[in-house]
Amino acid sequence: MRPFSLSVLTLVAASLAAPVLSDGHSSRALEAAAKARNANMSMIGYHMGVLGSMAKGEAPYDAALATAAAENLQAGAAMSRIVLYLEGSEQGAVAGSRAKAEIWSDSAGFEKQAIAFETAAAAMVTAAGTDLEALRGQMQALGGTCGDCHKPYRGPRN
Repeated sequence: MRPFSLSVLTLVAASLAAPVLSDGHSSRALEAAAKARNANMSMIGYHMGVLGSMAKGEAPYDAALATAAAENLQAGAAMSRIVLYLEGSEQGAVAGSRAKAEIWSDSAGFEKQAIAFETAAAAMVTAAGTDLEALRGQMQALGGTCGDCHKPYRGPRN
C-alpha cells in the first residue's frame, strides 16, 4: 500500500473509533456533561431540602446550618452553564438527561431563568441567616424560580 492510502485508512479508522457530533463534542463529553448537570441538580435539591425542612417546621431553624445550605445552593446555581449544558446533551440524545431541546432553541429564555435562579439563591444566603420568617419568604421566591425553569426546560423522567 502507498503511504497516502495508509493515512486515509488511519483517518477513517480514527473517525469511527471516536465519534464526534456536529457541534464538536464527543458522545463521551455529552454523557459527562449530562452526568455533571444531574449531580449539580442533586446537590441543589439536597440543599433546598435542608432549607425546606426548616421552612416547613420539619426541622428546627438553625441560622448557621441554613446559611451553609444557602451558600452551597448559591454555588450550585452559579456554576457555569457553558460546561454543564453542551448542545447535543438533551433528553433522548443522552441517557439520563432530562434537558429539553428548548434550552438551546430558546437560549435567551433559558439564560433569563437561570439568572433569576442565581439571584434568588444569592438572596437566600442573607435570608437564611436572618430568621425563620425571612427564610420562609425567600424559600417561596426561590422555589418559584425552580418551577419557572423546570416547566419549559426539563423533560419528564425517563
